Amino acid sequence: MSNEEKKPISTTEKDEAELAKMGYKQELQRELGLMQNFGVSFSIISVITGIPSLFLYGLNTGGPSVMVYGWIVVSFFTLLVGMAMAEVCSAHPTSGGPYFWAAMLSKPKDAPLTSWITGWFNLLGQVAVTTGISFACASFISTLSTFRTGFVPTANTQIGVYAAVLFSQGMINTFGVRVLHYLNNVSVWWHAIGTFSLVVAILAKAPTHQSGRFVFQTFIDGTGGWAERASPAYVAVTGILMAQYTLTGFDASAHMTEETTNAAMSGSIGIIMAIGVSALLGLYLLLGLLFSIQNLDNTINTATGEPVAQIFLDCVGEDGAIVLMIIVIGAMFFCGTFSVTSNSRMMYAFARDGGLPGSKFFAYVNTKWKSPIRTVWLACTLSFILGLPSLGSTVAFSAATSIATIGLYISYAIPIALRVIYHADFVRGPFHLGKFSFPIAITAVTWIAFISIVFILPQENPVDSQTLNYAIVAVGIVIIYSVGYWLISARKWFAGPVKQIAAEEMGINVMEPGLMEKLADV
Repeated sequence: MSNEEKKPISTTEKDEAELAKMGYKQELQRELGLMQNFGVSFSIISVITGIPSLFLYGLNTGGPSVMVYGWIVVSFFTLLVGMAMAEVCSAHPTSGGPYFWAAMLSKPKDAPLTSWITGWFNLLGQVAVTTGISFACASFISTLSTFRTGFVPTANTQIGVYAAVLFSQGMINTFGVRVLHYLNNVSVWWHAIGTFSLVVAILAKAPTHQSGRFVFQTFIDGTGGWAERASPAYVAVTGILMAQYTLTGFDASAHMTEETTNAAMSGSIGIIMAIGVSALLGLYLLLGLLFSIQNLDNTINTATGEPVAQIFLDCVGEDGAIVLMIIVIGAMFFCGTFSVTSNSRMMYAFARDGGLPGSKFFAYVNTKWKSPIRTVWLACTLSFILGLPSLGSTVAFSAATSIATIGLYISYAIPIALRVIYHADFVRGPFHLGKFSFPIAITAVTWIAFISIVFILPQENPVDSQTLNYAIVAVGIVIIYSVGYWLISARKWFAGPVKQIAAEEMGINVMEPGLMEKLADV
């Protein structure tokens, strides 16, 4: 036997062979390790983005006690969701993520429909989460610009800053893909050290600290009387949005598996690590902020528009607040950048399988930059459009976060549920939950059903055009479009994730909807 024949197969070659077995060619650059895969999800979860951006919402919707206990409860159930997802990801490590899993876990005759519905919910969540992250970044930039100036942000200037943020994130994802690997490492340390330093600074410099009774027992209903009209429980369950929205987006580890070595293990571990580390770091940040509040009324009604900015000003003064705001804004920018990365990979994979309008155009990877640049800009454009209702609504931002949470978690629930229903056909990957698989999966799906109902409920009273939770509108549009288009047209040609390699060997362009029927025998 020659030396060449004895040469062991590398991890990368195994990953490419596994991808080929699922029917796809290696087109994206596979150079991420476990820590980089974890880092993408950790950066997108970004507790230093989610908590500050919805801190005012949390104070008004349940207050400190709901924020703290809600965080603990949500962290526990989210970890179960992540574990159930990680098991499926290990069996099917591809950029398609949930929509690919849905097809693989369904009966062949149902695979196209489950894949189609899952893909559109995942796309909705991906777009909305980018909207929430980048809009929050723009909001904090606008707030910072008021320090030591007479600048007064308006809705129009906010949208302008938001557009600039999305444009810069799109440019990085277009031309800076080769530095995303290094930027990822910077982001992980920025989030970890930045969050730790921020909390130490405000706790050390705060003139006074709130009592444990305030932090753990204070309930606030600033929603316009929902506690009186319904019950305190109504306010409490809608108040967990801050925690659930923050702990969202960890499917990024799955979407990056085609760029990750040892993908079947690294993607799964990346999901669980990102949730666990973020849960602990988020509780630390949340407690630090709550204990450092100096005057609750002044914090809620701050002229800055951001309670977290007011806490910084009260604790460390204007100079120190500028530094801490830069830390937060930097984390938000990194978070949004990697959200666009994850978003574009999902859209690229969905287009590759013919699921997007204009799939032939969007299923494109630039050979020079190794980036799906067309879906990068599609992601930025759709996220910008979803942020426009903020011009005329006082609750638009919280609605966008509700949309992100509902869209993503429904797309997580479908493959998890299918894994339970068709368990006899499930072939485990190297990561699996053993005898705990069923109870964890069933609990995860139940939790997702609960939050999907909760987050479409009205958040402020009275409900009018200014306070409507338009999450139900966006979710309704996706349901009507996906189901309607399926019945009218897509059911005739969408075959679900297609076997790209086999199809191309037969001379079939998988991006041509009219040729989809030929794939039945592929």
